[in-house]
Amino acid sequence: MKIKYLLLCLIMGMVFSHAKAQSIEKNNLRQRTYEELEKEFYSNRVGEGNSKIIAQSYLKKAKSEKAVNHIAEGYVMLHFDEDLPNALKYLDSLQQITRNSKENTYPARTYLLRGNLYFKTDNLQAALNNYILGLKYAKEKGNKRQIAMAHINIAYLNNYIGKHQETAKVLRHYAYDTDYMNEDEKKSLKLNLADAYIEINKMDSAYALIQEGMLDSQKNKDAYRYHQNLGLLGSYHLHLKNYKKAINALLECEKYFFTNTNDKRDQNYTLLYLGKSYAGLQEKEKAAGFFHRIDSLVLKTNYIYPELRDVYTYLIDYYKENNDKEKQLYYVDRFLKVDQVLYTQFRYISRELPRRYDTPELQQEKEDITNEITKRKSLFYIVLSLLLISHLLFINVYFKYKKSEKNYKKIAQDLIQSVNENRVGKKSDGEIKKEILSEPLLTENTEDKASRTISEDIARNILHELEIFENNDQFLNKGITLGSLAKKIKTNSKYLSEIINTYKGKNFATYLNDLRIDYAISRLANDKKFRSYKIPFIAEELGYNNEQAFTLAFKKRTGTPLSIYLKEIENMSSY
Repeated sequence: MKIKYLLLCLIMGMVFSHAKAQSIEKNNLRQRTYEELEKEFYSNRVGEGNSKIIAQSYLKKAKSEKAVNHIAEGYVMLHFDEDLPNALKYLDSLQQITRNSKENTYPARTYLLRGNLYFKTDNLQAALNNYILGLKYAKEKGNKRQIAMAHINIAYLNNYIGKHQETAKVLRHYAYDTDYMNEDEKKSLKLNLADAYIEINKMDSAYALIQEGMLDSQKNKDAYRYHQNLGLLGSYHLHLKNYKKAINALLECEKYFFTNTNDKRDQNYTLLYLGKSYAGLQEKEKAAGFFHRIDSLVLKTNYIYPELRDVYTYLIDYYKENNDKEKQLYYVDRFLKVDQVLYTQFRYISRELPRRYDTPELQQEKEDITNEITKRKSLFYIVLSLLLISHLLFINVYFKYKKSEKNYKKIAQDLIQSVNENRVGKKSDGEIKKEILSEPLLTENTEDKASRTISEDIARNILHELEIFENNDQFLNKGITLGSLAKKIKTNSKYLSEIINTYKGKNFATYLNDLRIDYAISRLANDKKFRSYKIPFIAEELGYNNEQAFTLAFKKRTGTPLSIYLKEIENMSSY
């Protein structure tokens, strides 16, 4: 009983002492200035020391003194070391209290901080949206540093999804060509620039930056930044296939990052580079071991990045070689889940797609392996079935393609024959245009219908002007509109539209397109020089703004693609 009593007294004493120490610390903090508290808070990395206590004391002091600007800063300080929901609440409070702020840092700062928060929690779409808003407001207020931060954060986002060339360009600019970034920010920029250089194979530039970073961090006794640079050195050696040098550097990083920090990016990429290095040495068991640890981290933190595809495809192949169907199936499942997240989050171009295990293949392979486990069928029949299905699909697609190509060729040949028949009969260009793909005949009813709204003289005059328009190939002019043509032939748009609809049986846009395409059909068949021009030039000659508009109009009018029509002209000309 005495021992229990003594232990109880000891515990109570320790609790009391700790509470008393915290109370003294808080009283000391309240007596310090805002500047002193900010300096101490921002001199440490997030989560280090008593940063949360400092932030709480800062906000409490600001609220008691009703200092709005400092209340805002207190919310900023407090959001750093919180989970996503609480951090967002602090930033919402920040946005509310700064809504009427005259400072040029708001509201851009709120959006940039929110973007960083989403980026940290892998909601890339939300991160990008907030960075863009931050950039917009920073530009409105002319805040150079915030504009820089927005550009840099978007560059990191681009780097994350594989746009390394863009990233390097932005980081290089802000690291070397500006005078408003502080030294610590420049060091961070150079660290990430070295990473981008490795990805775009500028190895000498990357190595120089890594060595500079390692020397500087050793000089300043900054262990965290030293190991970040050391990790990049490991990546550098990995890319050069100096696997043993890479492993030596990365094993030291592994020890540090898993002992002294909780940064999921540093931990994941250290394991990734170690796994790839051992894979390069063909030490498959060790490589698989590091990749297993990555999978465990992903399950724990839900931190997903493009290189995970490499991790899971390696593990799938590894267990395929070892004929371990259960684990192979497990990692196929893991791959598919990760791939789905990547597909959702990376709507821009990802780093690269797996060459051998795209999603449809894995879906099929998953079904095959599941059937093999349940029905105990041999691998031979599964592979045979897959080959058979793929061949049947290929044959089906091939014959569909051939059938459609045959139809297109027939249409093209008929068009060419029609043009040739007109040429043999020595008919004029105007007659050729009228006969190729001729319009439906008009009945007396259509004329009666038009005459009820437009007088016969006006209708006859408009039709005469349209005949001149057609015979003189004026439809080839760029920028023709219903209004411009009506003005040219001295009538109004309503009358012109009604005459074209009634007597041509189509609206103005279709009428203009049909004239141009009929002209193209004839001239391409008859004029070898015109046919030799590039498609964009031909499109421009015909009055189209771009190649796509021309080719789409051609297929819609004729029922065959332009490329096949041109090919058939050449084929028939060679006979």
